[in-house]
Amino acid sequence: MASALDRLKQAANLKPVLKVVTLHDGSEFEFWRTPLTMAERERAQKASKGDDGAFALQLFLMKAMDESGNRLFSLGQAAEIKNDVRDADLQQLMLAVIQEDEPEEIDPKD
Repeated sequence: MASALDRLKQAANLKPVLKVVTLHDGSEFEFWRTPLTMAERERAQKASKGDDGAFALQLFLMKAMDESGNRLFSLGQAAEIKNDVRDADLQQLMLAVIQEDEPEEIDPKD
């Protein structure tokens, strides 16, 4: 019988998920990210010093990966991203990291 901790860890399902965000110019930006853990949230909060915008940006920079699991951005690129990326696009990208994934609906007919 699995321990309570083992059951929680198994239920967490921290496997990467593909996220697709449509940018202002109509192109799609694809990246992979794993569900957010409490430790990741704490690291981003510490790095952002209480600034909500900086917090979401830190999470995006930490969590956006390619399909091989490599980070797409370094934390040192935060200023460049803030200055050179359209705010509406960046807001959508950050939201894609923070939002929980919707569970897949199961068709009872299958």
